[in-house]
Amino acid sequence: MGSKNLGLGLLVCMVLTISLQAQPPSLSSQDETTRKLALDIFKQLIEINTTDSVGSVTAAAEAMAQRFRDAGFPDSDIHVLGPSSNDGNKGDRKKNVVVRLHGSGAHKPVLLIGHLDVVEARREDWTTDPFQFIEKDGYYYGRGTSDMKDGDAIMSATLIRMKKEGYVPDRDVILAMTADEEGGAFNGVDWLIKNHRELVDAEFVLNHDGGGVLADHGKPLMMEVNATEKLYGDFVLTATNPGGHSSLPRPDNAIYELTDALARIEHYQFPFELNNITRAYYERQVKMSTGQRAADLQSMLKTPPDLDAVARLSKDPLDNSTMHTTCVATRLSGGHANNALPQMAQANVNCRIEPGHSLEEIRLTLEKIVADPKNAKPTIKVQFRENTGVLMDRGSDRHSYVPPAPRKDVFDPLEKVVAQMWPGIPVIPDMSTGASDGVYTNAAGMPTYCISGELYDRDDIRAHGKDERIGVQSFARAVDFYYVFLKGVTTE
Repeated sequence: MGSKNLGLGLLVCMVLTISLQAQPPSLSSQDETTRKLALDIFKQLIEINTTDSVGSVTAAAEAMAQRFRDAGFPDSDIHVLGPSSNDGNKGDRKKNVVVRLHGSGAHKPVLLIGHLDVVEARREDWTTDPFQFIEKDGYYYGRGTSDMKDGDAIMSATLIRMKKEGYVPDRDVILAMTADEEGGAFNGVDWLIKNHRELVDAEFVLNHDGGGVLADHGKPLMMEVNATEKLYGDFVLTATNPGGHSSLPRPDNAIYELTDALARIEHYQFPFELNNITRAYYERQVKMSTGQRAADLQSMLKTPPDLDAVARLSKDPLDNSTMHTTCVATRLSGGHANNALPQMAQANVNCRIEPGHSLEEIRLTLEKIVADPKNAKPTIKVQFRENTGVLMDRGSDRHSYVPPAPRKDVFDPLEKVVAQMWPGIPVIPDMSTGASDGVYTNAAGMPTYCISGELYDRDDIRAHGKDERIGVQSFARAVDFYYVFLKGVTTE
């Protein structure tokens, strides 16, 4: 669910002055070999169904474990593990794989994370088979091509290349590829931290599930690094009614009550907010913008902010989701017969919550939004839905975190490789308006940065959607990028 950054992002920029004449490095035979290996792994992973409903993350984890064994990693450094379950053995389909490349020990380890599970996809919705890896028109198609089996393949191929070269980093490099980031009862990162912290404990985390080179119709604009993210939360609204015969309609029809409540949510605007990351991002955007947008950004950044400027900027979905918590209805159900008044109607409301606010705080806010002022007694029940699917009358106290300042040992090598590969574009930390497993690693005290070398166009983001795809050249260059970047992060 992490998506390649679902918004423009918000960030403090560490922009470098670079020569526009700089040329990207030439490819070596090892680069070409790594590209081929990454592509082979990419295809293999796409064609392993890892959806929550019928797929098996365990199958993908075991396939990757075998790849590492074949590359010379000892069994003692490869772990396929996760929960077990008596619920149709569903937990047995949610194993994670953790592999370690040993370094000199000069510094604490770095943890690379990526999820192996993917969002559900129906064949009838796609023009291609979502679980077949297909190349056409300059793109690779398949469920997970951009979210995020591309990243899993790139990180795996990079570690295998380093192992075969005999490279000894200045810190251990740990790769964890996990289950249930896209939803489900067995989130792998959460489970590993709680049950096997020793396998994944690190000084900081690099998450491939976000960031990347933002482009406008193919022209690179900036390298985004997701340095913080919004919090994901599902809430269930329930309207109940005695029902009755459909020939005797009542004004308090459960479906009508529910749709009225959803309309109130649709028209509600959560308060305007900036944090240290998003404020710094918009301060940089002022310098990159012109006309009305530049003026509105300047007015929005004032203390107090110009709320008219905020309203104009909020008409853009990306800016709106950056500056506000957002909640939207994603699923509806109701009624029990075609000739009967509905006795119950339900809706799932998905929220993406600004850092610093808990899930329970948002549940209470939704209760107030949907309350009918004409009725003293609430007619809509608002519950929090846990990842397990269990409905709770009280939400969790979990919230997202605003991280410390970007690490020099991450951003210095990042800026260097960006200057080589995409001359002239800035490196900008931002806030993902989606969500990722970084919520667990940040909460565990491991600062997490979403970093990817893939170029994606702001008008062609298909994660979670129909005909998900990534550019052939974008993937190839991202393979080249990650090897150079990770070496830079792990070389003194």
